[in-house]
Parts: sequence; structure tokens; C-alpha cells
Amino acid sequence: MKVLMLSADQFEDTELLAPLYRIREAGGEVDIASLSAGEIAGKHGYKVQANRAVADVNAGAYDALVLPGGKAPAALRDDAAVQALARAFMEADKPVAAICHGPRILVAAGLMNGRRATAYPEVGPELEEAGADYRDEAVIVDGNLITSRVPDDIPAFNRELMKKLRG
Repeated sequence: MKVLMLSADQFEDTELLAPLYRIREAGGEVDIASLSAGEIAGKHGYKVQANRAVADVNAGAYDALVLPGGKAPAALRDDAAVQALARAFMEADKPVAAICHGPRILVAAGLMNGRRATAYPEVGPELEEAGADYRDEAVIVDGNLITSRVPDDIPAFNRELMKKLRG
């Protein structure tokens, strides 16, 4: 399995690292893409290498998309290439897993109308405005879409992501 993560500086460290390591533990390969390739730093100081620039990514090369939260989605959400990638994964019915502020990317890409989802509580009104059925639950699976709220939800988030990745 090959997974793409989209992130940028000020990501929520555990929301990127826990799925990253869980996927690798299961034998998967993960590419991290940002607006440009290079080092990105989390809110709590952890650093990872974004080995791809978003503009150079082909969604067809991946089995799933993960959108960690923190402040990174705000830096990514208005980028046309980021939105195009999100749409490509959703249109191909590939798993898309977004936690915390990650669903903001899906809102910006126009992908939440009619979907059930959760997110960090302050993102709830934005999801509802985009036509989603927002719920305050640890994890929601709606077809290929997996969403969670906060770092405490990571066990449920990872469990559902791994179910999707294993088919």
C-alpha cells in the first residue's frame, strides 16, 4: 500500500506521526507532500521531510490520502493543486482520512456536501456550511471518507484507516 500525506509547517505532530508510523508498521509506504519539498515542522517541534511537492504528485500512484490537522491545512487549503489532489482521491473512491483541521482541505475542494463527518469542534460550522452532516464523534466513516476530531481520537482514526487500507 502506498499512502500520500499532505501537510505543511505547524502540523499537529501526533496527527501526522501516529498514522505515518502505523502505516509503515503495516508495511506501507508513505510520501509526505507539501507546497514544496523539504523539511516541515510540527506545532510541538517535531520535524519531517516532505519528500514531494504537491504540484509534482500524481494521485494515481497512491492508494489513500491522509490529511493531518493542526495549522497546516490553513496553509494548504487554497492551493489549486492540493484541491485537485483531494478531488482526485475522492472521485476515484480511494480512502481519504482527515483529522482535526484536515477536513478544511476537503471543504475548500468542494467535497463535503452530503457527507457525514467530524472534525475539530471549531471546524464543525464550516463543515455544516459546506453541506456536511457534522457530528461530534471520535471517528466517522462515510464510504471512503474517514474523519476524526482530535489527537485523543487517533486510535479510532488509525483503526478505521487501516481497515480501509487492507480492503
